[in-house]
Amino acid sequence: MKPSFFLCSVLLLITTCIVSFAAAGSIGVNYGRIADNLPSAVKVVQLIKSQGLERVKVYDTDPAVLRALSGTGIKVTVDLPNELLPSAAKYPSFARKWVQKNVAAYHPSTQIEAIAVGNEVFVDPHNTTKFLIPAMKNVHQALVKLNLDSSIKVSSPVALSALQNSYPSSAGSFRPEFVEPVFKPMLEFLRQTGSYLMVNVYPFFAYESNSDVISLDYALFRENPGVVDAGNGKRYFNLFDAQIDAVFAAMSALKYDDIEMVVSETGWPSKGDENEIGASVDNAAAYNGNLVRRILTGGGTPLRPKSDLTVYLFALFNEDDKVGPTSERNYGLFYPNEKKVYDIPFTVEGLKSYMDKPAPASGGGGSGQPSAAPVSGGVSKSTTGNTWCVADGKMGKERLQAALDFACGEGGADCRPIQPGSTCYNPNTLEAHASFAFNSYYQKNGRTMGTCYFGGAAYVVTQPPRFGECEFPTGY
Repeated sequence: MKPSFFLCSVLLLITTCIVSFAAAGSIGVNYGRIADNLPSAVKVVQLIKSQGLERVKVYDTDPAVLRALSGTGIKVTVDLPNELLPSAAKYPSFARKWVQKNVAAYHPSTQIEAIAVGNEVFVDPHNTTKFLIPAMKNVHQALVKLNLDSSIKVSSPVALSALQNSYPSSAGSFRPEFVEPVFKPMLEFLRQTGSYLMVNVYPFFAYESNSDVISLDYALFRENPGVVDAGNGKRYFNLFDAQIDAVFAAMSALKYDDIEMVVSETGWPSKGDENEIGASVDNAAAYNGNLVRRILTGGGTPLRPKSDLTVYLFALFNEDDKVGPTSERNYGLFYPNEKKVYDIPFTVEGLKSYMDKPAPASGGGGSGQPSAAPVSGGVSKSTTGNTWCVADGKMGKERLQAALDFACGEGGADCRPIQPGSTCYNPNTLEAHASFAFNSYYQKNGRTMGTCYFGGAAYVVTQPPRFGECEFPTGY
């Protein structure tokens, strides 16, 4: 049975809970090869295995790569490139032969679990959008004929630019010119085949373009007061969740609330041009490190709290042959010599030991500028003065009670003042008692990141909370 999200998601500093996160989200990696200095496929697969990564996504069906992955147990997503979409759409026989040669020939020894038909087709300058849905259907029919449709899903990675609106999240909608010809038939196809929508999500781009209004802490999953969506009243503590929920809202607007999502790409560059605000090793480590923790500790987004996410980090290596700004060549987790660009965990076990390491202050303070202090991506201290942790009364009694029970029990919060007859017993409400207990836990743990979360049932405030005459402490 999956461990309680309420209890475990707050225990970012308690290793005994971290070891029970195996049933939560999943981390994979994109293995791009637009470079002339990468290790052999065999060495790359050894590297992936050594890091404990469960999944890999590749952008083609290179035989050397698929053979190297054989027998490893690593789940693989392969890609039918954009240039093949017209042929796959027009000729079912082409799709069938492609699947036979590039998928069936390797599966199940190479554990192919999905086929990405194209990649960000809507922004493809070769105008292949009209071929996407027919190609997806023909590829799926090929899998049916080969009795592989139950084990291999078909989808297509969509860029966030396919949204007409992404802010606030509740107003998320697809670009109108794509709704009828593409998104409605795609989502219906995904529903009928039991597949999921692949989405490429890059908070870096939003931050880079709006660093004057988006807090760096908010973009990097660090401690911040959060942003309330005026449309649905939900509080967001990171830009990633907000962007994901914008896509969920767009699907909901078309009556496809039942479709799940896989984040097929996300990442942060470790180096950029002078005008690429926020591109640095420290920020890349903070984004990816905190994202991994966010996924491995389970739970979904504010809009879909029960949906654990599978996320593919972009990318395994820095790729020196990519064109464009400097950032394009510096998304890698590793250098081509297989050394880490920065040290972050990828597994539950790695997260456990990683969380035991001391980490420097986050800095940033919502200024929109990169932190001057190194950021490892681990726990970061609040450096913006006194803050308090309070309960979100909109989360419902069951979630608040579960989190309150933990805080006063295993969490070790000082709950004596909220006992009957004590100084903070009144007002005798669940929200008031939970707020006191959450804040006690938060202050006791030095206001470290993640200690005011409680499965999304709490948030940080910068003004002293007041429930009746009870005063909330600021430290222990």
